[in-house]
Amino acid sequence: MQVTAAASALLTCAEMAKADALAVAAGVPAEQLMEAAGAAVVAAIEARFARGAATVVCGPGSNGGDGFVAARLLAQRGWRVKLQLAARTEALGGEAARAAGRWRGAIEPLSPFGLRGADLIVDALFGAGLSRDVEGEAREAIEMMIGSGRPVVAVDVPSGVDGDGGAVRGIAAPARLTVTFFRRKPGHLLLPGRTLCGETVVADIGIPEAALETIQPRAFANEPALWGARLPRPAPGAHKFARGHALVLGGRLLTGAARLAARAALRV
Repeated sequence: MQVTAAASALLTCAEMAKADALAVAAGVPAEQLMEAAGAAVVAAIEARFARGAATVVCGPGSNGGDGFVAARLLAQRGWRVKLQLAARTEALGGEAARAAGRWRGAIEPLSPFGLRGADLIVDALFGAGLSRDVEGEAREAIEMMIGSGRPVVAVDVPSGVDGDGGAVRGIAAPARLTVTFFRRKPGHLLLPGRTLCGETVVADIGIPEAALETIQPRAFANEPALWGARLPRPAPGAHKFARGHALVLGGRLLTGAARLAARAALRV
């Protein structure tokens, strides 16, 4: 895969899970990946927002684990941090449980009162792999985020957005900033997810670039990084007869499309 194409690759949720697994198989500990993800969220926040009060809303999975890491690091940097969890602490497993164990603050249940006084909300409820509609307390939490009027920073995707297709699984809170990892997902670019992500930052968390060679992604963002190097560049002494010819054929009455095509050809 060419470097330019690799930069524009989009990973489905299954492909992203494979990238994580390949990183672990290559010797990158899963704990290190989660720590790097949380640190990337904090770095993006501190580059854009003044320090103040933050409420981190965590789910029961890996996305919530990233949220626990972010909460711990924000507190270390002087933020006033509240953490709400959409699960029982004992229900956490794997790296999320270990990240929760390193958090030294209180763990509150989901409550609209937890958002009072927050200058910023970190949405770490669900990641891109959500496969069902959001219901119950999680839906109430997202409704709280929407109604808070505070800027939301989404971890991976805004909770409720399907990472593979951009669909909203019942409800999703619009984010001011979304921090995703290694590569974007199709849902970051496809509507309606695209309109909910705000600014999207792609963070390097230590997954080797060689993982893409194994995964061989089939979706790419349509952007200059993908095709810019293939555009012909005229030589200094080139002239119009060296740049090719365009013949535009159109109807006699409906000429708009033909005119636009001709103007585009003239410009390039």
